[in-house]
Amino acid sequence: MTDISTQPAEHEAADVPAAPSSSPPAADEDGGRDGGDLFHESEIAADYIEGLLDILDYDGDIDEMVNAGRPVVEVVGGRLQALVGTRGATLEALQELARLAVFRQTGTPSRLLLDVGGYRAARRKELGAIAKNAAEKVKEYGEPVRLEPMSAFERKCVHDVINALAGVASESEGVEPSRRIVVRPVS
Repeated sequence: MTDISTQPAEHEAADVPAAPSSSPPAADEDGGRDGGDLFHESEIAADYIEGLLDILDYDGDIDEMVNAGRPVVEVVGGRLQALVGTRGATLEALQELARLAVFRQTGTPSRLLLDVGGYRAARRKELGAIAKNAAEKVKEYGEPVRLEPMSAFERKCVHDVINALAGVASESEGVEPSRRIVVRPVS
């Protein structure tokens, strides 16, 4: 098997503010959340992240939206790399904290996606190239290729690219934080 690696980014930890609580939002008839509820989740998370930026004395513009049925918060500005951390580790932690802030106010788990400085879009592009490279090696040599351990976000990006290619398939193996993707030939 072949191992494929990527380059790490810088890492720095941060303190986090507490989130206020309120009552849960109404759900639509099938028990799901509508676009207004999802946007409300992004607003709650944006307020939480804004409080964090104030505590850290970081400047950033915060956009909240709903994209593909998920609440999304994007933070853009200079000097935000510390909020991303090594290979997005700090960003993943901040996303979980923002999801907890949403849960605390709504009583409903959130699929919120947090991005800082366009990291996720850039990483998605990089992971696409890694996935295509792995698929080419699998097709060329007929041997499975094991990728480095990745976060759930990263694994989903790779699975999406591999699923769109003929002649290869992907599966995850291992346990967090060492869970990784194996790309295999398909007959």
